[in-house]
Order: sequence, then C-alpha cells, then structure tokens
Amino acid sequence: MATDSAPSSVPRPTLRERKKQRTREALVDTALRLFTQRDFDSVTLDELCDRVEVSKRTFFRTFASKEEVAMAPYEDMWRAFIDELESRPVAAECSILQVLQDAVLAAMRTMDTGEWAHRLLSCTRLAGRTPAIEAHCLYFCGVTVRAALDVLHRRFGLAPHDLRPRLALDVLVAAFHLGLETWADRPRDPTAEHLATDTLAAFAAIPGSLTLTAAAPANRAQVGGST
Repeated sequence: MATDSAPSSVPRPTLRERKKQRTREALVDTALRLFTQRDFDSVTLDELCDRVEVSKRTFFRTFASKEEVAMAPYEDMWRAFIDELESRPVAAECSILQVLQDAVLAAMRTMDTGEWAHRLLSCTRLAGRTPAIEAHCLYFCGVTVRAALDVLHRRFGLAPHDLRPRLALDVLVAAFHLGLETWADRPRDPTAEHLATDTLAAFAAIPGSLTLTAAAPANRAQVGGST
C-alpha cells in the first residue's frame, strides 16, 4: 500500500480541471437518466442544461450534441484505446490483431470500473432502442477506426495499401460489440470485470469464425417429416 509521502507520477488535476470533470459527469449522468426514463427525442437540450444548472454554452464546450453526451462512456473507452495503441509496449512478433485486442483490454482498465460500467450499460441499452444514438455510434466507430489505422501505419510502418490492418480493425470492433451485447444482456447489473470476460470470449471466437465451414446439415431432405 502506498503511503501519503510516496511520490506520484501523475500530476494532480487543477481546481479548474476538477470542476470541468464534475460538470461533465453531471451532464452524462443526468442525460442518461432522462433519456432512459423518457424518450430521447422528448428531452430537450434546454431541459438537460437546466437540470444540471449550466448554460448551453457550457454544454457545447463539453459535448457537440445530445447523442455525444449519451455515448460519452463508450467514446471515452475508445479514446483511451487510441492512447494505448499509440504508446503501449508491443512484444516482438506480436500480431496486429493481438496488439489491438491488448489495447482494448488496457483501455477498459483505465476506466473508473464502478461508475463507468454503470454508465456504459445505460448508454449501450439506450443505443439499442434509439436510432439517432445508434447512427452517431456508427459514425464514431468510423472515426475511431481511421484514427487507429493511422496509428498502425505510423507506428509499425505498414504499407498504405495493405488491406489487412483495416480488416483486423473491423474484426476487432465487431468482436467487441458482440461482447458488449452479451454483457448488456446479462441479468442484474454487470460489472467491468464481466465486460472484460465477455470481450475476451468474443475475441477467442475470432479464429474459429474464420475457419467455420458451411457444410449442409445431414438428412436435409427429411426435415419437415414425410407425407
């Protein structure tokens, strides 16, 4: 256990930064609560700002839209993923797909495992029934994939026209979303540890999915019985 006198490598946030973070968290928590209790479209930006007691100008200094505040927990993790991809040490001969998977799992560990998991669960379930949020999520995924692809090309010297890094990223995102859906469908409130477990299970299924055969089922002609 660290003592009070132990030096910290992470500088303490300034008062201004702490206030901005508290405002951001209040906007996210209030938005997710209102959007969950009611229809997303029925909650106005004016109402959200009034509940948090901030101006619309303050809101737009923090988020670009209602959709963005709703998906903040999801987007925070993927921004952390880009940071991990940029700086995380990589073992020799490690596959690009493994590098990507390790960066996702490391990004999860940087999140506040308690509050973040609860917020992510809310926004995941909300996106599943709100077309505007789902469309925003697809757009954000595209932006993130392009940012990750830029890191891969720059950091590992991959050829610009090599299709494999993009395919690896698309497989990664698809597998993560499968794990996320499994996690969100768990009974009771799942934890960040459950998310890591479900994500690892989805990642583990990737090799088998690429070699899965399309063999016809036996006795197809007998399906439905005889006359």
